[in-house]
Amino acid sequence: MSAKAFPKRHRIPELDELSPGLIIFDKGGTLTDFHGLWSAWIRELACRVESATGLPMAGRLFHAMGFDPGSGWIDPSGWLATDTMADLRALAVDLLGQAGLPRQVSDAAVETAWFAPDPVGDVRPLADLPGLFTDLRDRGIKIAVATMDDRAPTEATFAALGVELFVDALICGDDGLSPKPAADMVWAVCQATGVEPAHAVVVGDSVTDLEMGRAAGAGLVVGVLSGVAPEEMLAPHADVLLASVADLLTSPPGIR
Repeated sequence: MSAKAFPKRHRIPELDELSPGLIIFDKGGTLTDFHGLWSAWIRELACRVESATGLPMAGRLFHAMGFDPGSGWIDPSGWLATDTMADLRALAVDLLGQAGLPRQVSDAAVETAWFAPDPVGDVRPLADLPGLFTDLRDRGIKIAVATMDDRAPTEATFAALGVELFVDALICGDDGLSPKPAADMVWAVCQATGVEPAHAVVVGDSVTDLEMGRAAGAGLVVGVLSGVAPEEMLAPHADVLLASVADLLTSPPGIR
């Protein structure tokens, strides 16, 4: 099925036809800016690893994690875009081992260098999230988030953005479920909210988000072009393509 694109802030016919009981959002690249946060993080991590080891590791880290420091491009299928913090940390340790460091030294160096992005100060929302979530709630639609990010920083981000009370269910990368594109996160959210997958919408900026929704039997799979993947990558996997989640609002600001 080829994806359809709809004008900004117009009602989306597919949503009306489905009358969904639940919308499941990805986080980074969908609700919050991905590139600014993670580009700055990988650059800083590389500096810290080089300082801890005395080795020129930046190029290896950038290549392995799927980051181009010249353009700031992040590979939509790469580690940085799709994997958990635990996975990225393990990758960094492995890279140091490949550079010739003993495992114990590699572990210690990564322990010294490792840090997480600031879930409050470094995060920028991609839409008026309180307004969007209020709009969805007014239409009787439950809200959930399925993200590969860890739970603690995700909860801190939503609290800082003032939307934590809107989220009916939250599944994170460190919750122990099979990662995207497996269907498990969607199924867990649907079980928690009491909404069948066929009456749920999955919204994300990556192919793995959309494949997850499709694998779970979601009633509608929506791609947004605000994150890591370009239109040509998302279109074959999406029922609908939107510029951003702001397009889910049913009317312009101030009009109900």
